Amino acid sequence: MASEQEIREENRRLRWVRTIVDLTMAVLQQESMSLTEALALTRAVKQSVLRLFPDKEATYDLIYKPRFERVIRERLGQN
Repeated sequence: MASEQEIREENRRLRWVRTIVDLTMAVLQQESMSLTEALALTRAVKQSVLRLFPDKEATYDLIYKPRFERVIRERLGQN
């Protein structure tokens, strides 16, 4: 069973992931950028998230990747 400290630490990391993802979504939706720039930004976010949760790449690909792809497709007409 996880200790209270471990739970607090995981919650802190989850809040940070939500912040990173929310800010990235806002940038993708509001800023003018090329497809190359948008993809580079999403790759950087993925790297940041995986540093916090190294064993959760499949979860990232299931939850966040489609959200980023949708915004990029809507804004730039591509995937």
